[in-house]
Amino acid sequence: MPSTTSSPNATATDSKVRTAFRYVLAAAMVFAGVSHFTQPATFVAMVPPSLPAPLALVYISGVAEIAGGIGLLIPQLRQAASLGLIALYIAVFPANIYMALNHISFGDTKPPTWALWARLPLQLVFIAWAYWVGKPSGPRDRLGASSGGPDGNQV
Repeated sequence: MPSTTSSPNATATDSKVRTAFRYVLAAAMVFAGVSHFTQPATFVAMVPPSLPAPLALVYISGVAEIAGGIGLLIPQLRQAASLGLIALYIAVFPANIYMALNHISFGDTKPPTWALWARLPLQLVFIAWAYWVGKPSGPRDRLGASSGGPDGNQV
């Protein structure tokens, strides 16, 4: 009968994989966030006209992406950053719908219509990804890295 507990090797592998995925998502979010400042017109075009101050919204979402990406790499902020990114993915969903309905391009790149529609369920992948890399993976993560020394005791 298979064991219901994970072996130390499986836990270590899971931790390494999760860490790698955390770094990939963090880098992607920082890159995307910086892009909001280097190519704001591309992102302003994605903002539905019913929303106020499109440029301000682009800058705010850019800051949120950068902060979320950096936060994923700081153990004390990881869970909050994860939840913040999830909230961001939900908040920008109307822009993704607007892009699909109106065939909005990414700057000079005109993606095929199917790709714009494929982005919608892809948001669920990003939500799951942010949740997975932000959830605690061990006792120290659950307590917060600042709550104890190497042995988990208060310092």
